[in-house]
Amino acid sequence: MQPIRLLLLDDHTLFREGLSRLLASEPDFEMAGHCGTAPEALAMLRRSQIDIVLLDFDLGDDHGTQFISAAREAGYQGKLLMITAGMTATESSIALQLGASGIFLKHNSPVTLAKAIRLVASGEMWVDQRVIQLMADGIHQREELGIRRLLTEREQQVLRGIFEGLTNKEIAAQIGVSEGAVKATLQQLFQKTRVRTRSQLVRIALEASLATRKL
Repeated sequence: MQPIRLLLLDDHTLFREGLSRLLASEPDFEMAGHCGTAPEALAMLRRSQIDIVLLDFDLGDDHGTQFISAAREAGYQGKLLMITAGMTATESSIALQLGASGIFLKHNSPVTLAKAIRLVASGEMWVDQRVIQLMADGIHQREELGIRRLLTEREQQVLRGIFEGLTNKEIAAQIGVSEGAVKATLQQLFQKTRVRTRSQLVRIALEASLATRKL
């Protein structure tokens, strides 16, 4: 199996170099490089095949969202995972709308980061629970759409598990039902939201106010 090729963009040298060494020790990861500025990262994207860009939101004079736009305009089709100390609900929403595959907060462990990278590489999304809560609170206050009222309690429980990055088996254990029941509920969520994948479900939940305060 081909390793997951990573590029790290962060303007803090000590953090960047330490994280690069940690990730390089994972057998299925390959560090293609690490950069301190957006122009350096864009140049590397043009030279190398990168599966996932790991980028901070605060890049000094630039923001991670600006880099996402620049990378897409330059033709980069891979994944982008924000690794940040914190972002507002608006900043998080913009990053996801621009095409970020997730938002990971730096207070989490290296083991959790490795899990998030693998999840994103598989085509899913990773959004930290604190970020979800911020976005859900804002959605609740605005009440832009009433779709969330269509969800049953079981559907909300399964949705929360998906936000946490849990497998169907883990969700089943968490809420005390069979794995088959979780799969059936997931299909109901797909039908209600008219999506076909867990990744699409997360995105539509955040953007169309399926998320609730319980998240």
